[in-house]
Amino acid sequence: MRLPASSSAPVRAAADPERGFDPDRIRTLFPAVADARETYLDSASTTQKPLPVIEAIHRYHSHHTANAGRGSYGWATSLDRRIESVRARTAEFLGAHPDEVVFTPGATAGLNAIALSWGLAELDDGDEILYSPRDHSANVYPWLRLRDTLARFGRRIHVLPYRVTATGEADAEDVAARITPRTRLITVSHLHHVFGALTTLEQLRPRVDPRILWCFDCSQSGGHLPVDVTALGADFAVLSAHKMFGAPGTGVLYCARRVHERLTTFLPGGNSGVAVTDSGLRPTGMPHQLEGGTHNIPGILALGAALEVLGDLGVAAIAEHNRGLTRQLVEGLRPLPGLRFLPGPAHTPRESGHGIVSFTLDGIGATDLGFVLAELGFLVRTGAHCIPSEDVGADSVRVSTHVYTTGDDIDRFVRCVATIASEVR
Repeated sequence: MRLPASSSAPVRAAADPERGFDPDRIRTLFPAVADARETYLDSASTTQKPLPVIEAIHRYHSHHTANAGRGSYGWATSLDRRIESVRARTAEFLGAHPDEVVFTPGATAGLNAIALSWGLAELDDGDEILYSPRDHSANVYPWLRLRDTLARFGRRIHVLPYRVTATGEADAEDVAARITPRTRLITVSHLHHVFGALTTLEQLRPRVDPRILWCFDCSQSGGHLPVDVTALGADFAVLSAHKMFGAPGTGVLYCARRVHERLTTFLPGGNSGVAVTDSGLRPTGMPHQLEGGTHNIPGILALGAALEVLGDLGVAAIAEHNRGLTRQLVEGLRPLPGLRFLPGPAHTPRESGHGIVSFTLDGIGATDLGFVLAELGFLVRTGAHCIPSEDVGADSVRVSTHVYTTGDDIDRFVRCVATIASEVR
């Protein structure tokens, strides 16, 4: 198998600052959709992979395969340098320092790492964590598990829910009302995976005690819109590489320098940044103390290639592209009889939207509707969307877009849903 040589020129040629993205050139960068008969509308679940990412994985497995950090020969040491180069590129992408960037198996692993490396060591009896039960399970279950684990050792912490607004954002006033002197962490979905709503709580942060830590799940925002962890005021943040053109099984955990001394070693073992002392294991420094074991080397190299593609396309341009498609989709679906939008961009007069719209249709369940849409060539996500709370999103259709989605795709999808709506009535 021989892939074309990597070059940023075809990527840059696909994006015109004046006219936006060239659909034909964009699709040639993503072979899985280039000639597909179906229309892929499930990018919030996983994004398609551009050629430079595919090539990065192929190159690792076919040329100089080795283990980073395990040998003094050239194949291994060159991988050391390349991984640290990707780390530096990731830090630049996030507005962070390289020692604040931890590579993980994914966003779920990153959130669990926070719970176990920070929560187990730091939280005392009576301490509190604020969260949204409408967030993705990965930003709910680790905190509930932390509560249950600490309870077995006699420490009773409280994991307290806050409300979400009709537009799908975290309710800032409700969050503020729930903060007490025992609040230790506020965890937030930066871009909600079902509602498509952006939450920064920037209006709230100046009123919050600086000792309270902030955690942002940026799984959906990373690669879809600019993410600056410093501007967010994040102490922790997680990203999922496969949602930003990278490969599955790779993620990023951001840990601000101010929390480094408060973290214990996660996954102690080979290459885990610890030293053995008379008093036990002692962390030797970030980020390696949270990276025990063998790195997912092809995944990290693929992330580096994905970041290059995102840089060439321009994340701000991607955000603008998705914003236009979101408004087109909402306005196209809004008149359809029996169609009901979940919280999100359909409920705000602002020109907002980040490529995620969820809805239900009277007369047909979401799972059945998704099956019919797939038969007609439109691939969407249906079901509960990993929301633990049963009061919303338990059975809905989610449409999500990216650079390879076109206005024509949206028009054809809307016409298809309109036909189904008229038939089920």
